[in-house]
Amino acid sequence: MYSGQQPIFILKEGTERTSGRSAQSNNIAAAKAVADSVRSTLGPKGMDKMLVDSMGDVVITNDGATILKEMDIEHPAAKMIIEIAKTQEQHCYDGTTSAVVIAGELLKRSEDLVEQNVHPTVICEGFRLASDKASELIEAHSIAVTQDMLEEVAKTALTGKSAGAVKEFLADISVRAVLSVAQDVDGEIVVDLDDIKVQKKQGGSIKDSSLIDGIILDKERVHSGMPRSVTDAKIALINSAIEVKKTEVDAKIQITDPSMLSQFLDEEEQYLKSLVEKIQASGASVIICQKGIDDMAQHYMAKAGLFAIRRAKKSDMEALSKATGGKIVTNIDDLSSDDLGSASKVEERKIGESDMVFVTGCSDAKSVSVLLRGGTEHVVDEVRRAFDDSVGVVAVAHEDGVVLTGGGSVVAAISRDLRSYAEGIGGREQMAIEAFSGALEVIPRTLAENAGLDPVNTIIDLRKAHSEGKSHFGVNVYEGGVADMNEAQVFEPSRVVEQAIQSASETAVMILRIDDVISSRAGSPMPDGGEFDGMGMM
Repeated sequence: MYSGQQPIFILKEGTERTSGRSAQSNNIAAAKAVADSVRSTLGPKGMDKMLVDSMGDVVITNDGATILKEMDIEHPAAKMIIEIAKTQEQHCYDGTTSAVVIAGELLKRSEDLVEQNVHPTVICEGFRLASDKASELIEAHSIAVTQDMLEEVAKTALTGKSAGAVKEFLADISVRAVLSVAQDVDGEIVVDLDDIKVQKKQGGSIKDSSLIDGIILDKERVHSGMPRSVTDAKIALINSAIEVKKTEVDAKIQITDPSMLSQFLDEEEQYLKSLVEKIQASGASVIICQKGIDDMAQHYMAKAGLFAIRRAKKSDMEALSKATGGKIVTNIDDLSSDDLGSASKVEERKIGESDMVFVTGCSDAKSVSVLLRGGTEHVVDEVRRAFDDSVGVVAVAHEDGVVLTGGGSVVAAISRDLRSYAEGIGGREQMAIEAFSGALEVIPRTLAENAGLDPVNTIIDLRKAHSEGKSHFGVNVYEGGVADMNEAQVFEPSRVVEQAIQSASETAVMILRIDDVISSRAGSPMPDGGEFDGMGMM
């Protein structure tokens, strides 16, 4: 025992240790820095970021998850904030920036409470109570979704992105795509976004994008002698090579005279011819093969007027099966007319510089394709990110059947309700709930700041409107002041807001509970003082 002495820690040389208030303030500074880095991208008037990696590759986006993924972040607490964006992207497809901004604001408010000697565990308990209450309040503010609202949900997700200029056009494609693949499973609507295949090609304008009631394959015919287009196509989906079978083990064939060689080659040729004849006998006019097709087989197929593609991806084969109603066959001997899928047209088209095959006119297609176009590679990439957000939120809203009004209206309403709830709690937890309530107002405040409005006046106007019972009022970023978001048709899925608040509060609680950071990586010391230098952008 070392009575009255400090405890001894035996740590590896080069280990850095930060503890107590210093560790907390470092972690909070790191988290706030990450939140501030994406804050200017929030809302319809948000700006874009250009990210350049060590290879010189450029990404231009205002998608929170993409920005944080591209940033080379060193600080462990900052990495925890990035996890929020990843989770939000995986579960809700949108709201990543909101989730990160709320988490940063919660930590900023909690730092003020720690300085007032409120213990971190008390703050954590208050945040948990507030987070649970917020989930209940979200349910109370939810509105049942209609099909018209789905398009508005898509438009809200697209507003503020590079593709915002054509948001009506892309929103329409998003809604039609989701409704095409949505399925009713035991009375519940399920949307599998893997059933919406997205192909992107630069060239043309965004308005040249289209929804195909079938599948687009980034492939071309295997033989130039094949027809370029087939109408009323019967499609065979084959998962085996249309080639001469090779033996599993090493085998040698001894040929002693020229006639035997000729006979051997004839046999190979006849075998390939018989495979093509079997496919033809099934009634197939289009062959999509997951593996290779021998040159001789290609010749016979072209002669027979068949259309064939080889080395199709497994995911494309599954999508084709869902779209055309065909079955994927492994053994050609078993192929019959019952296994064939059907499409009104299969054709090869030149898109940009490459040939692509369009399988269209599939009746009752359970898998569809979207072709996205844009003037340059960077435009197409950003349109793809915007479309993924748009189609994702439509799917989430359609599955859950409920939406909330946007423009910061719902978080302002929850913030007001939480203040009333805090008064009934008492104790120091009340201070934490009030801090949580104030932190939620960061969303309308940031929307106002990014639109060049006065954030203080906007928050005052918003609070006044909500005190008069106008719970759907949010920030009007176009004309200034506040407006009814229900009338303005600004909607977002309930799941997006709930997940953002829940994951932000859980991560804030986790960071707040840390009072000791032991870093054993020599050469990369933790930031000290109030300075935060553990984050860099590639």
